[in-house]
Amino acid sequence: MTPALIRPALITCDWGTSSLRAYLMAADGQVLATSASGQGIMALGGATFPEVLAAIAGDWARDHGPLPVLLSGMVGSRQGWVEAPYARCPAGLPDLSAALAEVPAQPGFGRIAIVPGVLKDDDTAPDVIRGEEVEVLGALARLGVADGLFVLPGTHSKWVRVEAGRIATFATYMTGEVFAALKGHTILGRMMEEGAFSAEGFRRGVEAAAELEGPGALLGRLFSLRALGLTGRLAGADSADMLSGLLIGAELRDASAGEPFTLVANPALAARYAEAATILGLPHARAPEGCGPAGQHAVAKAAGFI
Repeated sequence: MTPALIRPALITCDWGTSSLRAYLMAADGQVLATSASGQGIMALGGATFPEVLAAIAGDWARDHGPLPVLLSGMVGSRQGWVEAPYARCPAGLPDLSAALAEVPAQPGFGRIAIVPGVLKDDDTAPDVIRGEEVEVLGALARLGVADGLFVLPGTHSKWVRVEAGRIATFATYMTGEVFAALKGHTILGRMMEEGAFSAEGFRRGVEAAAELEGPGALLGRLFSLRALGLTGRLAGADSADMLSGLLIGAELRDASAGEPFTLVANPALAARYAEAATILGLPHARAPEGCGPAGQHAVAKAAGFI
């Protein structure tokens, strides 16, 4: 590898609602340094967006010159720095790289732009993603594929179908947020005890999901967790993970319909979804780590940043 390829050439930021992660990259996409902050777009702590960028990446710019900066995630939302209008499905690398939202010039930095999210413009059930589209592009690059069904678990789990390198359609499952709401704000949470992960509780939840049949079946099964606890058949230490398994299992059964899928997630979350898929007998694989930075690099290269 020549020195030119490992010289810092780009700064990227995955800027979400509650967190920010910055990457210093070489022209070939190699990550040379990382920096993390809790200053997501809804947690700036009184600072401005330019001030937060300078705090997390200003040293890199001072040390290596006015590097270009590519931002992705909720920083491009209506509540973010500059709103980046959604690209419409189907959308691939050429579409996203051509629709970047430019950010006003900032001292010490080169060009700054934000990757747009993607809109599925359905008349009755529209859907949006912002940030996950970059991870999907990174997964395509890391895996060397152009088609597939990709799952990005989280507060709002995204199921993204890619055809010929373009996001053809996607669906959102509010699995993580529903779990948090049920645990923190309903009668189910009153019997839950905090503790280490309960593999037994999770397995029971996934197996319960496998028994669900018909519309509304999940709603009809949720209260059984309380009844199991009241009758001594579910320990408080197992209850939260049984709920997690039930919700994740229901999501997997509905969204995958038995089709192979690839998980794009941090190791802990990917392991939980993979375990549920294994229990349900669903074919799946895991994308390598680093899909986010890989996707940002792909967009930056296509947009002429490097």
